[in-house]
Amino acid sequence: SVILTGMKRLLPISLSFVLFTLSACGDYEKGVDAYKDGNYATALSVFQPLAENKGVLSLFYSKEDVINAQSRLGWMYENGEGVSEDDEEAVKWYRLAAEQGHARAQSNLGGMYGNGQGVLQDYVRAHMWLNIAASSGESKYALQNRDIVAKRMSSSQIETAKKLARECVRKKYKGC
Repeated sequence: SVILTGMKRLLPISLSFVLFTLSACGDYEKGVDAYKDGNYATALSVFQPLAENKGVLSLFYSKEDVINAQSRLGWMYENGEGVSEDDEEAVKWYRLAAEQGHARAQSNLGGMYGNGQGVLQDYVRAHMWLNIAASSGESKYALQNRDIVAKRMSSSQIETAKKLARECVRKKYKGC
């Protein structure tokens, strides 16, 4: 029958598409392994599509992998690993991950504010993000850096930062 013949032709095409899709999904662990080996070009080729989370393939990405890839891209741009160093681009990726609750990205974003990298230096925002990161699980690094930033702030600024942190958590990190 014509329908059966047509389906037999579509089966290999469909199977090929599924295999291509699964292999092209940007296996996050493959990117991590490449990064650890210093193969930043491969890591970037995995992290970038994951972090952008666009197109048909994004249907196959886990939310966790997308957020982790965003944070990794932030680190790569901040440190010029496999890309030209670009603090504004680093802030962009850190912010995307931080607004989804990624503790390390929150901590790194706080560091960017504290150092004025890619954003205007803002100790209140730095303290806010570092405080949030500490409460989200990135405690040691975030607490140390929050305390360093706090030494450069007035008590009024610290209170403002704490208030902003509470509001940010209440808003689930959106628009902080």
